[in-house]
Amino acid sequence: QVQLVESGGGLVQSGGSLRLSCVASGHRASITHAAWYRQAPGKEREWVGRIIPSGSSEYADSVKGRFTISRDYRKNTVFLQMNNLTPEDTAVYYCYVPLGTGGYWGQGTQVTVAS
Repeated sequence: QVQLVESGGGLVQSGGSLRLSCVASGHRASITHAAWYRQAPGKEREWVGRIIPSGSSEYADSVKGRFTISRDYRKNTVFLQMNNLTPEDTAVYYCYVPLGTGGYWGQGTQVTVAS
């Protein structure tokens, strides 16, 4: 089992920044592969980006150049640094770790960007 807990969401002004954290725990906890998704009201859950064991990462076009995924193995934590936020970034943000037959989702953290 793996548990993922996101934190760091909140209300920010347009142009501001936030750093989200996703802490993995449990006997199978691993952050060698991890991804971030987001879901705005009335919208499908959207893939934001991912990081793989090599440290390479990739991002959706909508966030490329503004968001960065990183990790701290000692803390078993994946981060999503979000810069130059706009109201279009308002959503619940989720981390996801693919393991075994499927994967695990966090409960999400709300990010609201004021217009």
